[in-house]
Amino acid sequence: MQQGVQRTSLQDIADKLGITKPALYYHFASREELVRSILVPLIDEGERFVEDQESRGAVDARELLEGYFDFHYRHRHDLMLVLAEISMLADLGLIDKVLAWRDRLGKLVFGSRPTLAQSTRAVVALGGLQDCCLQFPDTPYEVLRASSVDAALAALGV
Repeated sequence: MQQGVQRTSLQDIADKLGITKPALYYHFASREELVRSILVPLIDEGERFVEDQESRGAVDARELLEGYFDFHYRHRHDLMLVLAEISMLADLGLIDKVLAWRDRLGKLVFGSRPTLAQSTRAVVALGGLQDCCLQFPDTPYEVLRASSVDAALAALGV
């Protein structure tokens, strides 16, 4: 399924899972439902992360970025799968959700009314963290995390 759900046959998916195609249909009535089953836990966990950050009194930018990196790193394989399904991501609201998370987290770092310059720094920092999790799959976690978070902090200018 590395080429995406739409370009993978349901038989290939069933084979990869070690089940029959009818068993796959028993659990998922459609490809969209299969993708939704991957995305809903991801979205829920991401929302919990953002809400947890918002509930804290003071924000430590490094800690926030490390947590955001860790979330994306844990889900990098799922993200690679669903990125190939961009129209489905839009239909499920994930694109809007991720953009809203970036906005909310940026406001935690820069305050409730960030300037355009601050908002763009947050987008570059947070989007860059996400992209690093996908772009460098063979880099050891600790090395990638340190380099990515340092780059994001530099982008934020904090």
